[in-house]
Amino acid sequence: MSVVEQYARAHIVTDEDPQEEPPAVPVVLRYDPDTDPRTVRVGLPGTDEWTFSRSLLEQGLRSPAESGDVRVWPLGRVQAVVEFHSDHGTSVVQFESKALLRFLRRTYMATPVAG
Repeated sequence: MSVVEQYARAHIVTDEDPQEEPPAVPVVLRYDPDTDPRTVRVGLPGTDEWTFSRSLLEQGLRSPAESGDVRVWPLGRVQAVVEFHSDHGTSVVQFESKALLRFLRRTYMATPVAG
């Protein structure tokens, strides 16, 4: 099976200046069905990479969802937020929903949901 890797632009939300939109940063979305067909990975700038269930990402695009240290929810009609919690703090990342939907479609083409 083939690995799915997609680059996206996202905004890492901070509380520094709420009037100013944070700059877009490159984020890597990865899916490797040979490693674990149930999970996806999100690589943030630097060394942060998060692994969580593909179904959490899908559910979170429709309504708020969480599992462990990861929360996902829709933000209006065209954006989604993925929030990562660790011992070092919280990262809040805002995506265009269509980028995440495109990524999910590609993962399902690589490995359909087991029935």
